[in-house]
Amino acid sequence: MPHCCRPTAFAAQLDVLAAAAPAIETLIDRHVGSRRDWLPGELVEFGDDPQLVELRLLRDRARGLAPAIKVSVMLNLLTEEGLPHFHRIISEHVGSQAIWQRWTRLWTAEEDRHGNVMRDYARDAALFEPGALDRLQFDFLDAGFDPEWAGSPYRLLAYTSLQERATQVSHANTARLAAAQEPLLQKVLARLAGDEARHCAFYRDAFGLALAADPDAALLELASVAPKLSMPGSTIAGFQMMAEVERQAGVFGPRQYAALVAESLAYWGIGRVEPHGSEARCARDALMALPGRLEVLADRLDHRRHLKTFEFDFLRHRLAAMAALA
Repeated sequence: MPHCCRPTAFAAQLDVLAAAAPAIETLIDRHVGSRRDWLPGELVEFGDDPQLVELRLLRDRARGLAPAIKVSVMLNLLTEEGLPHFHRIISEHVGSQAIWQRWTRLWTAEEDRHGNVMRDYARDAALFEPGALDRLQFDFLDAGFDPEWAGSPYRLLAYTSLQERATQVSHANTARLAAAQEPLLQKVLARLAGDEARHCAFYRDAFGLALAADPDAALLELASVAPKLSMPGSTIAGFQMMAEVERQAGVFGPRQYAALVAESLAYWGIGRVEPHGSEARCARDALMALPGRLEVLADRLDHRRHLKTFEFDFLRHRLAAMAALA
């Protein structure tokens, strides 16, 4: 049975995190002290009067958004609305401890605002075909999301550290592309990116505690997650096409992922960790080589493009022409 699947390993990891409870509480207090509290209605609140001047202006601006931006908004919005999956998974892995219950409740309440404000924006901007978002979200939740974490708290922390940073990058890059045409969308996504940065900081430092206390096991779990990070929206219908549009638009893809992996490895000081076992040493060395491998993949993808038109039912004009894989 693999290391990560052994019940004794799961219990041992929980014990390490239980011993770190005072430090976890400090991380939560730091998060609460640094966050900017906000409500979706403070950013997007037009009501339902179609004659409202501001609403008409918003919809005029939104019509001018490039299809790639709309695709990115849809994918990011659906990912945010997968919150029931993520709350369940976090609760299953670390939620029984009181300090983690406190964090999971807080994190869930903050993440819930992301889907709410993005949905409010998409509705008021008339960004998508009516009903398309509802259907995609229903099917996404119905499909489930069960990554191969095998009951490993360390793997959960490694995954969330990388995934929260990836979500921050995706929101921030979409905001950058939208800024000139649609400043309200830029404002919404920038606010979400700020939240994701703080969530990343919590998970990254929580994983750092595991790494310091139990370096061999933590390295093995990180090495099992980082090379094949499965983004939380991977079970969304049409995910691969939407992800390819995001990659081509420079929103998120292997190149951006390579940068955030390198950043995370440097933050944790992975290259300086001295594990006890040979398997963990191999995992450390593989991790240090990973950003370079991802850059090679990004170069290969960039050189294998030809013009292709993707069709998305949720777009009002249905088509997004991009340079796609040959």
